[in-house]
Parts: sequence; C-alpha cells; structure tokens
Amino acid sequence: MAKIKVTQVKSGIDRPERQKLTLKALGLNKMHNTVEVEATPQILGMVRKVNHLVKVEQVQG
Repeated sequence: MAKIKVTQVKSGIDRPERQKLTLKALGLNKMHNTVEVEATPQILGMVRKVNHLVKVEQVQG
C-alpha cells in the first residue's frame, strides 16, 4: 500500500468540531506537524475533509 505524508499548514482553531476531530484522528495536533500514513480509502477520505488545512505529499519507496 502506498504511503503519504500529511502536514498541517493551517490551524484548527475556529473550525467545526468534526474537522478538529479529523485532524486529531490523523495524528496532527500542532501546526507544521507531519505524519506518514498508509493511503487507505479511510485515510484519503479524512484528508479530503480537511484538505484546506493540510498539505499532502506522496512518499517514494
């Protein structure tokens, strides 16, 4: 399965509670934090819901 790097680039402050919980579920809790996760359909769905708050990169290898 492919891996992706997800980096939080905007704050979760003043966002709906669902978006805050989605960031937390992805493992992002601070600005400029980066997590490397498997690109499963569930993860891609979560990233799509907060795509205005995060930056996504494909991991080579």
